[in-house]
Amino acid sequence: MDEPSPWLDTEQQELWQDLLTVVIALPAALDRQLQRDAGISNFEYSVLARLSMAHQSTMRFSELARDCDSTLPRLSKLMDRFEAREWTARRIDPRDGRYTLATLTDSGRQKVVDSAPGHVAQVRRLVFEPLTAVQRRHLGAALSSVAETVRREAGDSTGRPR
Repeated sequence: MDEPSPWLDTEQQELWQDLLTVVIALPAALDRQLQRDAGISNFEYSVLARLSMAHQSTMRFSELARDCDSTLPRLSKLMDRFEAREWTARRIDPRDGRYTLATLTDSGRQKVVDSAPGHVAQVRRLVFEPLTAVQRRHLGAALSSVAETVRREAGDSTGRPR
């Protein structure tokens, strides 16, 4: 049996290069917009937004770090800055003292509300507007398959979206 080529074929290489562009350039473009318009990074917005969508605007640090693809030390440093701005508060989980909870404050929620319109407009412009409805459905199905494989490889067997 012939061993597979160590190289990508032309079609795979073109797709891979486009994916790399999206993976690298899209977060940078989102970061520039958020820094310019809201004074926060894409990562900071992601943390605030995830907290805003959580039940009672509260999550365990470990879950928030996983969902934002962060380490606990990085998230803890960010929470220090957020607490100084009164955007979040942390406390020990009363159900299990081994965990720390992060809660979005009213001021933090307002930061999300103020930052969201520009961010959403940028996401629409860069991701959704270039695609037809059919292309969006196909892209969604394809990305879901890739994301599931990546999560499995990374050891996230929960099967839930990150």
